[in-house]
Amino acid sequence: MNIKIIWSNFLNNIKTEMNPLSFETWFQNTELYEYKDGICKIIVPMSIYKKHLTTKYYDLIVKNLSNVVGDNVDIEFYTQEEIEELSQQAQQEKIQPIYWQNENEQNTNLQNSSNNFSSNLNKNYTFDNFIVGNTNKFAQAAALEVAENPGVLYNPLFIYGNSGLGKTHLMHAIGNYITEHSNKKVLYVSSDQFITDFLGINKKDEHGKNFDYVSYFKNKYRSIDVLIVDDIQFFQGAPQTQNEFFNTFTKLYDENKQIIISSDRSPDDLKLLEDRLRTRFCWGLTADIFPPDFDLRVAIIKKKIIGESINKSIPDDVIEYIASNVGSDVRHLEGSITRLLAYSTIMGGTEITLDLAVDVLKDFVNKGYSEKNSVNRIQRIVAEYFQVSVEDMKSKKRSANLAFPRQVAMYLCRKLTNESFPKIGIEFGGKDHSTVMHSVEKIEKEILTNKELANIIEKLKKEIV
Repeated sequence: MNIKIIWSNFLNNIKTEMNPLSFETWFQNTELYEYKDGICKIIVPMSIYKKHLTTKYYDLIVKNLSNVVGDNVDIEFYTQEEIEELSQQAQQEKIQPIYWQNENEQNTNLQNSSNNFSSNLNKNYTFDNFIVGNTNKFAQAAALEVAENPGVLYNPLFIYGNSGLGKTHLMHAIGNYITEHSNKKVLYVSSDQFITDFLGINKKDEHGKNFDYVSYFKNKYRSIDVLIVDDIQFFQGAPQTQNEFFNTFTKLYDENKQIIISSDRSPDDLKLLEDRLRTRFCWGLTADIFPPDFDLRVAIIKKKIIGESINKSIPDDVIEYIASNVGSDVRHLEGSITRLLAYSTIMGGTEITLDLAVDVLKDFVNKGYSEKNSVNRIQRIVAEYFQVSVEDMKSKKRSANLAFPRQVAMYLCRKLTNESFPKIGIEFGGKDHSTVMHSVEKIEKEILTNKELANIIEKLKKEIV
């Protein structure tokens, strides 16, 4: 008799012999896993069910099951995890006779099984070829610290920022560093891959079970030393996936296994994720990556040129044009160089000039050409006048000797460039646009009553222009 039919008939019978509340509490979520040699193996949700069903309902269960199958039966209770372990043991016992006679062959097969594991890491992404600047140096330093001490500090490490700023590069760099310097097992997956693997749990075999795949899933994600998940924001709106990731996260965290996560926004801004997940993301360290400033964009472009092994030189004015106009997405910066070099090659080695770059890259350009990054220039001039560093002016420090020059610089950036409030905020270390607006309004008001400040502003304007 089919075990589903057996259990359905059993539940219908026993339901009439007890009150509805007790039935729903203790029997609603049970199922018959196997009926063999007079023994019925029953799956229960938790271990507490085994004790309660044995002490309170054992005779009732045996009587009804015996009536359904037409024979005397005995019963055994298991949780789903215990059933999975039994299934694994049974598979190992089937395999064992093949290998125990030849120990060398057994070791070879076990090694091959281990070698089949794929970390999914891109070997081209390393710390050595990650270009560091003011806008990403904190994230890079945190990533390197985690790579050198996985599971010890900053667990989890949560890296966030807009697309194309280097989050994925850093995550692969961590994984590659760990695999190169240790025997730890590292797994990198995108959020899409995790979701796909999780959905596979719903697949059933010919017996209506999925224990083998559940075992595979848990082995893949919970028997590793480092789990790297990219673009976790795509878990939003998928509550079942979130629940499974929560369980995986908890298992790894409790065993001091390193977890690394990336997103396009901070944990607090992932409003559609469960609170318990967002809270855990903040247990370790959150590191943000801002769009690259002018100097970093120049460095990225030059690194790309070196990587392309270009024989011809690209003039500085072309590099500065690209850095000022193509935007702050690293992929777009690199893509503009690729396009420019390809055009030069196709046209028979045409010399790369500023005029050529302007024409070829017109589809990449966001704004009109400026000889240099205006915001960057204003920052340097203001910093020199007030005898502070540009780096401090971009920092989160709020001392008076920094706050005032920062406000002046923001005011001048707004008045002398076409940059938006958000863009200016980004150039000042990721300040919120409201901070920029407040600074501009404050300086505008003070100029009306403070002649000394008005003179300073005019002096700075002349130097900038």
